[in-house]
Amino acid sequence: QDFNRLRALCLSQGLLFEDSTFPPHLSSIGPNLLPEDKLRQIQWKRPTELQRNPFLIIDGVSRFDIMQGEIGDCWMLAALGSLTLQKQFLENVLPKDQGFQENYAGIFHFRFWQYGDWVDVVIDDRLPFLNGRYLSVHPRISNEFWPSLLEKAYAKLQGSYQNLHGGYLSDALVALTGGVQVQFSLKDPPSDLEEILKAAAKSQCLMGCSTSGHLRNIELRNGIVQGHAYTVTGAVKIRYKNGWKHIIRIWNPWGHGEWKGPWSDNSPQWDHVEPQYREAYLRNKDDGEFWMSCKNFQEQFSWLYVCNSTP
Repeated sequence: QDFNRLRALCLSQGLLFEDSTFPPHLSSIGPNLLPEDKLRQIQWKRPTELQRNPFLIIDGVSRFDIMQGEIGDCWMLAALGSLTLQKQFLENVLPKDQGFQENYAGIFHFRFWQYGDWVDVVIDDRLPFLNGRYLSVHPRISNEFWPSLLEKAYAKLQGSYQNLHGGYLSDALVALTGGVQVQFSLKDPPSDLEEILKAAAKSQCLMGCSTSGHLRNIELRNGIVQGHAYTVTGAVKIRYKNGWKHIIRIWNPWGHGEWKGPWSDNSPQWDHVEPQYREAYLRNKDDGEFWMSCKNFQEQFSWLYVCNSTP
């Protein structure tokens, strides 16, 4: 589908685009994502029906714009969270030639890497709702729609929303960059893991990690969710007491739910860090993001994924 041609056609006819190749139908959701009675209750709504003044992007693109919905696509959203930190990749996935303010015709497009090529995926902006709540990823700011629309385009590429329910973080990292990815087992980690993390952060790699667990989305007492994917958003060496400490910053695609152990938002470790570093690194908010030590990272997570455009 040619985005520019289709949009021009809709604008000339004064119509909003309706995508017959990914219609507002059960086939686009998938037969097994929800019980049958709930599937029948799904309604599709455009952002213009939901908000008086919708925007594609407000104040730039950030991981904190993303809050996972009912679909178990943390693997894709964790990769997306990492993408928002690396603007050189982001502009390719999220083209700037679209929005709700100029030339709006209910049509959007996003790019993903698939089988050695960039694929331009065109969608209409009708989003699925169940009982008035987003079935898909929902925006933290109510009138910012890039996360929901990008997720819809990826669901279309995969065949349905159901096909996003469980997947591999490594696949999503490659789909968003066209890059090369490597995985490290944290049960048998490389001896220089701290240096790998620091070097990867410095060279603007996308990074994610995952916990093991046959049961998905079980939250432990310490705040870590089992069978879940997270974004690694930073790795630094920080002055602590009389020495140095390697700490890692991690973000949960739920947009809430954080580690409660050492180096978490309210932990006493931060009292022994110089004020300027504490101010630079600590964001004490329930936004799903937290710090932890490299040792705790290895204990709590099972895999680390690193991706960049070249090896």
